Amino acid sequence: MIRLGLLLLILPPLLLLGLYFWELADVRACQLDGGHWDYVASVCRDSAQDFASFFERAPFIVNGSMMTSVVGLLLCMMGLVQRRQQA
Repeated sequence: MIRLGLLLLILPPLLLLGLYFWELADVRACQLDGGHWDYVASVCRDSAQDFASFFERAPFIVNGSMMTSVVGLLLCMMGLVQRRQQA
């Protein structure tokens, strides 16, 4: 139970950060080319675009990864409590 809990605790935030930084690399490449990043359409444009946060564009991914991490934390705690009671 502890291994599954650690997996659920650590993996979702790492995947979330990976997605965020993947998009950030595209944004920076667009800015280096002199463009403006359109966050909603995920394309580089010539005119300025409004900013939309990652949470606004992908709430299910952000909330889902955080909830999965909380479930992983609870599984870790339950596994540690069960181990202590068995000893």
